[in-house]
Parts: sequence; C-alpha cells; structure tokens
Amino acid sequence: MMDPDQERKIKEIIAQYQMKPHPEGGFYTETYRSSEVIPVHCLPESFIGTRNVCTAILYLLKENDFSALHRIRQDEMWHFYLGGTLRLIVISPEGEWTEILLGQNVTAGEYVQYVVPAGHWFGAMPVVDAGFSFVGCTVAPGFDFEDFELGERAELLKQYPQHKDSILAYTR
Repeated sequence: MMDPDQERKIKEIIAQYQMKPHPEGGFYTETYRSSEVIPVHCLPESFIGTRNVCTAILYLLKENDFSALHRIRQDEMWHFYLGGTLRLIVISPEGEWTEILLGQNVTAGEYVQYVVPAGHWFGAMPVVDAGFSFVGCTVAPGFDFEDFELGERAELLKQYPQHKDSILAYTR
C-alpha cells in the first residue's frame, strides 16, 4: 500500500498539470509544441505529413504502473524531475537490451537525462518502493500519435525471445 503522503503528492501533481491517462500507461500533459513546422519533404521518408519542430510533455508513473513498450520515429529525451527512480528499458532494432535508471542519485549511476534513439522499443517503470516517478520527455521533430506504435506482446516475443521477461513485464 502506498504512503498517504505519496498518494497526496501524486494527486496534486496530476491536478496541477491537468494530466490525463496516456495510452501507454501513466499520466501526461503536453507542455510545449513549437509553432514552427518542418515540411514533410525535409523529414525522413518514414514520416507522413509535417511535424512541429519540437514537443515536450510531463509524464507521471505511479508505483506498480508502467509505460508499455512502444517506439516512435524520433529520438526521445527523458528528463527526471521528482519522486523515485525510474527504470527505463530499451530494445534496439537488432535486439540489444539496455536498462537505464533515471533519478537524482547520479553518483550511483542514475541519469537525470537520457535519449532513447528513434525506432527503439522502450518502456518505463518506477523501481520497487519508488512511490512514483515524475519525468519529462522532449521529442524532435515534434511528436504526433501518427509516429507512435504500441508494442504487441506476441509479436515482440517472436522478434526478441531473449527478452521474454522484460517483454512480459512491459506489455499488457
């Protein structure tokens, strides 16, 4: 059971930033979308339509919740703000698995900022007893749900059987 102070803090953050549920899990709010756009002919072939130059969100995961494995067409920079350590897992298109801890304990190997490369599968989950993790994500070219692909458990297990435990933990 979560500490009542943690629950209160979570509710305050969600209310203060008017966060809503994210399709991959957790809560988010868009905080920035540049007014400038990149024409489609200036983007890599995988993009359909123009994109804003940059976008940013705030993102909150409660303990025992997770951001399901997904991938986007752009690099995504994660920024740690508040709460407990966040475990970020990344699977490259070639099947290389990486775990990154986002948090404030930088002398113990945690990162306050990390970039997930475009086209890599990734998911996140607060570590045990973290309570919650409050982070930000910046995407350039700007994020559009057209660029988002939620991982399907069966397909990921076929493609990356060596990462079965992570795939089971980070998919619904």
